[in-house]
Amino acid sequence: MNISIEKKRSDCSALPKGWQREEVLRKTGLSAGKVDVYYYSPTGKKFRSKAELVRYLGDSTDLSCFDFQQGQINTMLLCKAKKARAQFDYRGVRSDASLVPPIRQTASIFKQPVTVYKTQESKVKTDLKHGTQEKPKQLFWEKRLEGLTACDANGVIGTTSLPKYIKPLGPYNTDATIIQSLATALHVSSQPIAGQNGPKQSILENPGVFLNPEQPLIAAVTITKDDVRRQEERVRRARQRLQEALAVA
Repeated sequence: MNISIEKKRSDCSALPKGWQREEVLRKTGLSAGKVDVYYYSPTGKKFRSKAELVRYLGDSTDLSCFDFQQGQINTMLLCKAKKARAQFDYRGVRSDASLVPPIRQTASIFKQPVTVYKTQESKVKTDLKHGTQEKPKQLFWEKRLEGLTACDANGVIGTTSLPKYIKPLGPYNTDATIIQSLATALHVSSQPIAGQNGPKQSILENPGVFLNPEQPLIAAVTITKDDVRRQEERVRRARQRLQEALAVA
């Protein structure tokens, strides 16, 4: 289908020197009577919308009040722009820069280059410095070791019994669990092994409150001078037997 059009080009005084405005009138077809407006730069480049003009001209020409269809500066658009700036002008409202509300930093509804000036230094909170933190230990986690026994090439190693002065503490704990708890604390914990310091009756009634997960599941142990002397005697005998064995060899 052929469409008959009529073109009319003239200089545009609202734009810099050398710019031309072209009107294209459609005479036939479904869009008969419609006028299309185009602009041409001094170099002959064609522009079909105001957004293209804004991107091309940048800061060199203020097109916020430019009427693209008419090719003139529209005073109504100028009044609207001034009113919008006055409505959102927060300067002088508060003296504290940290309390000034954020302002939308756009010159108009079109994409125009905007220069942002930073007036306030950003502060980063560096006071809260966390060191190495250990994971919290679960109460009665030693119970997961129940049913495990030490073995070697010949089979299961014989069981170990607790000394009489070491008393288990905690609900439903077997001697095997207590031994595993004590052995784990001796190998893992960096603090002295003293046992649970809370009252036995209170721990049995509410162990979740009174149990210390850093200590094995035994009552607090008090080492007397007699215990030290007996241990020294055992060490002396063991050393004597070792020397005798080396002499024979």
